[in-house]
This record gives sequence, C-alpha cells and structure tokens, in this order.
Amino acid sequence: MGVDVIGRGIVTDDEVGAARSMVSAVLAHHGVADGARVRLTAAACGGGPVVAQVNLRVHGAPARVQLTGRDPLDAAVAAAVRLERQVRRLTTRWEPWPWPDPERRPLAVPGSSTVGRVKTVPLRGGPPCRAAAFMAAMDYDVCLFTDAGSGEDAVVYRSGPTGLRLARQYHMHPDTSPERLGLSVNARRTPVLDRDAAAEHLCAGWLPFLFFTDRASGRGNLLYRRYDGTLGLIRPEGRR
Repeated sequence: MGVDVIGRGIVTDDEVGAARSMVSAVLAHHGVADGARVRLTAAACGGGPVVAQVNLRVHGAPARVQLTGRDPLDAAVAAAVRLERQVRRLTTRWEPWPWPDPERRPLAVPGSSTVGRVKTVPLRGGPPCRAAAFMAAMDYDVCLFTDAGSGEDAVVYRSGPTGLRLARQYHMHPDTSPERLGLSVNARRTPVLDRDAAAEHLCAGWLPFLFFTDRASGRGNLLYRRYDGTLGLIRPEGRR
C-alpha cells in the first residue's frame, strides 16, 4: 500500500509530493508495508501554523503522529522526523515521549469556547497502563477510557513528575494494576458540569483539556483544544 496525502488550505502539489516521499522513506526504512494517510492542513488565507498528521498501522495496531510547522514543508519535515521516532519506539523497545514535549507547542492559550467537534465513542476498558500505551501510540496528550479497577470513566494524560498522570471520576487511590508505569494520581476532585460550563471553565483557566463528569449522563467527558482554535468534545456512548 502507498502513502496517501491530502492537502487542505494553501498546500501546493510540490509540498504534497515532498510529504509523500518523506513518509514513504520512513515506512520503507522500518519495513512498514501497510502504507499511511497524511493530512496537511493550512489556513485558507495563508499564514499561521500548518498541522501535519500521519495515520498508519504498526504490527496491525493503529498509530499516529501530529504536530505543527511554520508552513506545509516545515510541517511535513517535522512529521517525518517524529514518525521515524514513533515507529522505532513501536517496533523496538517502548519508551515514553519526553515530557514536556520539546517538539509540540502546548495549546493552553486563550481561545474560543465554541465546541467545533463532538465525538460519541465506545470507550476502551482496561488498566491505566494499557490506556497510556494507546495514548503514546496515537501521539495523544490525554486519553479517555474506562478504568478496569474502579469501573469509572477516567483519563491518563501527560503531566506531573513522572510524565504520566491518572484522573478518575470519583476515586483518587493509587493505581494497583501490576504494570503501573509510575503513574501519579490527580488529587483534585473531578468536576460535575454541563458542556457549556465545562467550556467556560477550560477557557477561563487556560487549560489544554478538561476531564469532567457530564451532569446529564453521569459519564466522564473529555473537552480539549483543537488546532483550529475551537474545542473538541469526546463523550462515551450510554448513560450511568
């Protein structure tokens, strides 16, 4: 399979071709035969950062990298470099990304409280270490899941002295699963909010994301900042 590249906004054919060549070279070097999908998203009027995202499968499991660059070519180069490190991590000895991440700018800045995207998903269940491994493979900074030990919706995210932190809806006891990965546990109570109040709370606090219990459904929801300046919301299927 090949490498499919989609350019959105002001992205030239030469920049699309360069991205395809660089990503193809990384896949060939590591023997990844399933191909990849690359998206370069630039502003329609030019200027501003360009978002590069690469989705692929490594050993049959989904993987991804995402970051920004000054222009489409800069973003493509940065994505290829990060992809090489990601595939190497997933095919050899697993190591977490460094924290703070020197390659990706934080999104904890003032912005719109408009929710631009809502995804309703079936949550993965399991121990926090499994959620952390999925978060790393998908190049996320936070991952919403159902904690097998407590039965509560929870998040793992990149923060704290160990680089990984766990927050559940209610319980704050340490992770007791066999592979704990040095997770620290958020000692703050998870707020119970509706969507509008959650968006206001996130923006007022300049937060990169907010994990909260939705007042109506009783489920843990994840509100996060998007590169286009709006907010995204991930919510589980069903109610409690």
